Amino acid sequence: MKERDSKNKKSDAVIGDKSGYQHQQLCFNVDDFQILAKKRLPKDLYEYLASGSDDGQTLLENRLAFKNWYLRPRVLRQVKHIKTRTVLRFGSGNDNAHKYPVAMPLFVSPAGVHALCDNEGECATVRACFKASIMFGLSQHSTRSIEEVASAATAVSRSSSPSPLNFYQAYILKDRKRTLSLIRRAIRAGYKGIFLTVDSVRFGYRECDARNGFNSLPPPHRLVNYDVNDISAAVAAIESNSSSLDQTYNSQEKKSWDQNSEQMFEQNVTWEDVKWIKKELNEHGKGVPLVVKGIMTAEDAVLAVQAGADVVMVSNHGGRQLDGCMAAIDVLPEVVRAVNGIVPIWLDGGIRRGTDILKALSLGASAVGIGKPVFFALAVGGESAVSCLIHMLQTELETAMAICGIERIEDIKPTHVTRHPLHGFHESPIERLVRSSL
Repeated sequence: MKERDSKNKKSDAVIGDKSGYQHQQLCFNVDDFQILAKKRLPKDLYEYLASGSDDGQTLLENRLAFKNWYLRPRVLRQVKHIKTRTVLRFGSGNDNAHKYPVAMPLFVSPAGVHALCDNEGECATVRACFKASIMFGLSQHSTRSIEEVASAATAVSRSSSPSPLNFYQAYILKDRKRTLSLIRRAIRAGYKGIFLTVDSVRFGYRECDARNGFNSLPPPHRLVNYDVNDISAAVAAIESNSSSLDQTYNSQEKKSWDQNSEQMFEQNVTWEDVKWIKKELNEHGKGVPLVVKGIMTAEDAVLAVQAGADVVMVSNHGGRQLDGCMAAIDVLPEVVRAVNGIVPIWLDGGIRRGTDILKALSLGASAVGIGKPVFFALAVGGESAVSCLIHMLQTELETAMAICGIERIEDIKPTHVTRHPLHGFHESPIERLVRSSL
């Protein structure tokens, strides 16, 4: 551990030195942040963030699959006033209490341990999201607490501004009372919705972590939401006889960190547990929306809606779970067909360009999330770099919309995207539509 500690001290010095704002001179697209982050981060941390499970096939598919979908430019359209603004809606759309305007249909997906890349961690990210008027998802495995992150966003808001749009992401722990306690803390702190991640009863195996000896959080970092820092959490901990969870996720029993932390999660879960969380939100959470995250089949999308999901989120956990499954963007059409407009569909996995956002929206998503790019931006420039990243994607989205003849998000249609004409030899729905109009 002495060697690991010295390496961490070195990496902290590198990560903290952001006075030069290198990203402003060196980053011109999302991938540039990753290239620069690789030079700045220690090898074990970079590979933990950048890798997928097993052979990394799903990780690669998430990126490459977008290249198999093609945008269809339209000309001589009025696009002088491009607007990426939209409203995030939940459930059937009849609930006016939970409709939130955003600057664009992009959000930061919940992902833990931001402080490994920037000393301010999730507080830096949430401030960048608030200033950009987009949604922020806080992971249960964050390195800044539920309350601290909520306060960081509120501190930069003004009385005339809307309140921050923060959602909290939950895993179902073996300690179910702790699960509910965390959700209730988030609601009390002002979080406006809950992500329930349902694809992580076990974590995919990350071989690079085992090779690098990355099997615990480098000190002084910890998963602070598991600290007993309020009365309700203390009562829950006492009743369940589990006041400390750090001995689980930092036990170093397994060769990779995620295999240690997964030991906290309940593995005997069913759709009844989604109903259980939904009931909690209705009874004690003012009916805040529930986003079921981690859906990769039409069958599970239908079950999620039946269990009470207000949003179905297509996600393969950034390629970090089951290797050898399809890319999120390629699963999106079957999920959209299955849900049939009953609730909105969100997606994350592989978003790197504004054109990717437009493709996902054309295929039926109403919002898309980014994960890995946020870590790399934090590593090279903290809050400022995350703001720059968000601005880049918005600019690219505006450009793509203009060239496709789209002025508003609401005008995006399935006819704005297609497979390559040589992808199969059957007449496409677009070709039939054009032919029928002649």
